[in-house]
Amino acid sequence: MSLFESAEKAHLQSAKPLAARMRPQTIDQFIGQEHILGAGKLLRQLVAADRISSVIFYGPPGTGKTTLAGLLANVTQRKFFRINAVLHGVKELRMVLQEARDELATGGRGSLLFVDEIHRFNKSQQDAMLADVENGVVSLIGATTSNPFFAVNGALVSRSQVFQFQPLSAAEIKKTIHNALHDKVNGLGRQSITLTDECETFLAEICDGDARKALSILETAVIASGLGIQPVTLEKEAIKAAVGQRVFQYDGTGDEHYDCASALIKSIRGSDVDAGLYWLARMLEGGEDVRFLCRRLVILASEDVGNADPHALVLAVACSQACEQIGLPECQLTLSQTVAYLACAPKSNAATTAISSARKDVREQRVLPVPRSLRDSHFREANQLGHGTGYQNAHSAEDGVAAQDYLGVDRTYYLPVDRGFESELQQRLLKIRKKLKEKPT
Repeated sequence: MSLFESAEKAHLQSAKPLAARMRPQTIDQFIGQEHILGAGKLLRQLVAADRISSVIFYGPPGTGKTTLAGLLANVTQRKFFRINAVLHGVKELRMVLQEARDELATGGRGSLLFVDEIHRFNKSQQDAMLADVENGVVSLIGATTSNPFFAVNGALVSRSQVFQFQPLSAAEIKKTIHNALHDKVNGLGRQSITLTDECETFLAEICDGDARKALSILETAVIASGLGIQPVTLEKEAIKAAVGQRVFQYDGTGDEHYDCASALIKSIRGSDVDAGLYWLARMLEGGEDVRFLCRRLVILASEDVGNADPHALVLAVACSQACEQIGLPECQLTLSQTVAYLACAPKSNAATTAISSARKDVREQRVLPVPRSLRDSHFREANQLGHGTGYQNAHSAEDGVAAQDYLGVDRTYYLPVDRGFESELQQRLLKIRKKLKEKPT
């Protein structure tokens, strides 16, 4: 390489953002994902042996999916192809696959094909890879931020090992920051920059486990500080200014939507009002559809609170109507009130279990005929058929309960729990069922 080419390469490298310049060059420099890449872990062993089969890297942004795929390109003895599903289409994909077939036909080993953002390929584009993956022409390395079990064709997933990447811990983010501050070649080591402990901790938390975001915020703060030749110590306020309007990952139709909704419901069901309010806030900040939140709360009021507090359903329905009328931002108050009430309310799923058991019997057992005494008698020929014969009007009974068989068989579905209002229903039901089993007089 000539001196000019070396200088040009150095200039291009320096022009890259800090996060791009600080990409690790070896597996040993890689930070995070110890659960899959630590010593003795499966992925580390596959990398060491250069025996990577088809894999899918799945996880949030900035956790090292693309970086690790690039490192695999450096260590593998196989030909490495890289395409981006956002930038390339099926034409480019077919050209790469044909080149991989030619490589194998001339005595080479199967190639590695890295597809970044693989979930952006449609079904037909993903299907175009299937035969070559199955035949070993290429080993697929797919990277995606979406759940591959929903976003990637089942045929590809079934032929791949899925590795889930986790957000980096605060300690791992701090290590990434430390490396950037002290690296004199690609980082900020040639400048005298330090962070206060408070500043470093804040940056490690505010980036949500995203190493790329952490380095981008750091670089922005450094540029904004107007560095001269004097040492600079960055304070928390400098990082806050660099963050600006915080934007966090929330896909209203993807994993975040379903995971946060699940966390909200389970927190309320578990009576943790503070957790419930946090997940509500997380979804509101992410732009979640208020109608969806209202529907979930109405369902929960019946499914999880039930008759332990019948007023819960009334409040949830009123919340839905109020949110429809007033909208955001004011309806957050109504949603907060409802979540707090539902979380603190006594819980019972007895009614939910009851209808599930009853429907199961309808589906799986012999359908019970309507007892003759309960059949409709409001037509002229009813007497001839015996409809309504023997029916006892409950209002005529002294306690409002007539000793009568309403089903024809002895079955019990509703079993109230001893919590909230349902404990009162439990005692009342014991008397009712005892009366119903008496022989009619």
